[in-house]
Amino acid sequence: MSDDILGTAAAWAAEGEQVALATVVETWGSSPRPAGSMLAVTASGRMAGSVSGGCIEGAVADVAKQAMQDGKPQLLDFGISDERAWEVGLACGGKLKVFVEKLG
Repeated sequence: MSDDILGTAAAWAAEGEQVALATVVETWGSSPRPAGSMLAVTASGRMAGSVSGGCIEGAVADVAKQAMQDGKPQLLDFGISDERAWEVGLACGGKLKVFVEKLG
C-alpha cells in the first residue's frame, strides 16, 4: 500500500501540486493503522491513504498543509493521555506517532 501512496504523491507532484506525506512511525496498544502506513495530502485538499482509519486524518492534514507552507517537518504524538487525541477522535486506547514532511 505504501508504494501506491508514494506513487500517487509523485503523480500529484508531477502535476504541479504541493504535496506532504504523513507516515506512522511508531504505534503502541490498539492503534488503528500499523507503522509504515501513509497519508499523502496536497495543498488543494486531495488525500490518499490513511494513518488512522479516519480518526486523526483531519488533524494530520492540517499539519501537512502547514508543512507545505513553512517546509518544516513535524513529529505528531497522539494517544489516550493526550487531550488532543480525544478532540480528534482517537479514544481507542492506542498511541501513535506520525511524521509529517513536505515532498520536494
